[in-house]
Amino acid sequence: MSSPHPRGVFVTLEGIDGAGKSTQFATLVGALREVGRDVVATREPGGTPLGERIRELLLHETMAPSTEALLMFAARQEHVLRVIEPALLRGSDVVCDRFTDASLAYQGAGKGIPLDRLQALAHWVHPGLRPDLSVLLDLPPEVAAQRLLGRDADRFEREPLAFFERVRAQYLQLAAAEPQRWLVVDAQAAPERVAETLRAALQRLLEAHG
Repeated sequence: MSSPHPRGVFVTLEGIDGAGKSTQFATLVGALREVGRDVVATREPGGTPLGERIRELLLHETMAPSTEALLMFAARQEHVLRVIEPALLRGSDVVCDRFTDASLAYQGAGKGIPLDRLQALAHWVHPGLRPDLSVLLDLPPEVAAQRLLGRDADRFEREPLAFFERVRAQYLQLAAAEPQRWLVVDAQAAPERVAETLRAALQRLLEAHG
């Protein structure tokens, strides 16, 4: 049954830890709301009560990489079914801090899970659902590490520099493969400049979306 509302836009924000996602996530949400859009702001892992409980396990408990990947997609299944798809179908926009691309980068390139396994999970969990726009805040890992100094790091943030180099390389590879979906932004630029770039990208997206 088709929805009586125009489908909302689905925007995701990606990048390694320390890239400034919190600041620019607020930019994306605020820019859409300023033009009168109804926006659901959410995150992964998390986004639902069950997903938030899984998030705590993922961030703080030691586990095998395969367990980590399966838990990520378990949380994502709940998120898609209970939050993301219902919001889009009723015409609301969704801005999500990380989505499946993060699993390809972190659990795939970072932890060594074969990408075809992760892609098979993605096809099972959200067939046909892809972001309309994915923003990559690109930052060299050594710069990100300096930004994270003094912070109470979670399990992912404590990974070595080589891990984040693999994650960053995978993100850039994903972006190069789908330039029509991705916007790669230099996260070393001034936050105000980054915000201007994101606002312009959202305007183009909304014009194309109709």
